[in-house]
Amino acid sequence: MQIAKVRGTVTSTQKEPSLRGIKFLVLQLVDEDGQPLPDYEVAADSVGAGIDEWVLVSRGSAARQVPGSEQRPIDAAVIAIIDTVSLDNRLLYSKRNQY
Repeated sequence: MQIAKVRGTVTSTQKEPSLRGIKFLVLQLVDEDGQPLPDYEVAADSVGAGIDEWVLVSRGSAARQVPGSEQRPIDAAVIAIIDTVSLDNRLLYSKRNQY
């Protein structure tokens, strides 16, 4: 799993039928200091994350372990919305302090 920040959404009018009803988000990966990395990724969202929220993203076969996604062509999935991140006894991120 990796921490990422939600930067946007992806909309598609034509897609693989098994992906209908799936929301896709543009994620920017975050480093251990909470700074954005230059990498972006598109991930299926099963938890209802929104813009600027920090999330946990799972990749590869683990992304397809979300119930109902086992047969979908998904290689990245948002599996949690983060409330807080602490590292070395310091608060790196708090959803409460974000707003």
